[in-house]
Amino acid sequence: MLKVLVLVSGGGTNLQAIIDAVAAGTVQNTELVGVISNNPGVFALERAKRAEIPAEVVSPKDYPDRAAFHKAFLTAVDAYRPDLIVLAGFLVVIPPEMIEKYERRIINIHPSLIPSFCGTGYYGLKVHEAALARGVKVSGATVHFVDSGTDTGPILLQKAVEVRPDDTPQTLQRRIMEEAEWKLLPQAINDIATGKIK
Repeated sequence: MLKVLVLVSGGGTNLQAIIDAVAAGTVQNTELVGVISNNPGVFALERAKRAEIPAEVVSPKDYPDRAAFHKAFLTAVDAYRPDLIVLAGFLVVIPPEMIEKYERRIINIHPSLIPSFCGTGYYGLKVHEAALARGVKVSGATVHFVDSGTDTGPILLQKAVEVRPDDTPQTLQRRIMEEAEWKLLPQAINDIATGKIK
């Protein structure tokens, strides 16, 4: 059984896609052991509660400095003894010691076709604003292993999504979530849980 810990920062739509896929059996051999948010009061925590998954908040605002936060965060992560850590819209930089400890056991979903529109500063709507400003005809999402760079780890899965002439950043974001993100992230977890991805 693959023990999965999900890290969130907001509404938790990707978390919900994972919860639903595990419940439906499309993600096999997987147990969601916990959810950690860096923000209190976000809807992702409510989603975890409804699915009866243990959830907690570890916020940088509750610590005097980054070093103290990193230590507390890693302690919280370690307590779940996860086989796989899934960043599902988690907007905090992962501490280097955690990346080292969980090498090739952390995956992230990014709302573009890496290497386009990724790296420092590209998150949320900023990704879609940049894609539209550039005039691309296709965007999409990428699931990748997390390494010490920003969106630089080995790519696991990608899915292209058409960009329409009348798209706004919001409509493009929504379509990429529905057509790519909510499908790719559960698929990647299932591929790891069933041994397709090592």
